[in-house]
Amino acid sequence: MESLVVTVIGKDRPGLVESISAVIEAHGGSWVESRMSRLAGQFAGILRASVPAVRADALTEALEALRSGGLRVVIERGFEEVPPEGHVILLDLVGGDRPGIVHKISEALAARGVNVDELNTECEGAPWSGDTLFKAKARLWAPQALSLDDLRESLEAIAGDLMVDITVAEPE
Repeated sequence: MESLVVTVIGKDRPGLVESISAVIEAHGGSWVESRMSRLAGQFAGILRASVPAVRADALTEALEALRSGGLRVVIERGFEEVPPEGHVILLDLVGGDRPGIVHKISEALAARGVNVDELNTECEGAPWSGDTLFKAKARLWAPQALSLDDLRESLEAIAGDLMVDITVAEPE
């Protein structure tokens, strides 16, 4: 089996996911995992499909043909890699929305060799003030030598400037 990583974006409409899944199924592929969302009237997503190696080229061509329907499609061949020594850390962040939060946090993480495996963010109205509240949840991969306490200290040092609360913990 071969993995294809597929990124799609297009004007949101009913049946969009069905059109992608139908192409994958028609080529003997399997929809393995995905992250998809409607954002500002656009549908954007990334998915991993698994397909027999002999059908990978045909599936790639068929997915690329979805472009004629107004969908932008990018396909990359996936590969399995051996993860470096390290450990998972979960990050939760909440605070008033303002420019630069994701940049400053990701900059601090990168400086410590921490990889962002998954990041989910959203903005919503704060119930007590009506201001916009920014929330982020991340799954991180930290080098073995970086302790949870050291990471917590470095993030707390910038949390005050960003006016956010940050919690880091190991998964249970």
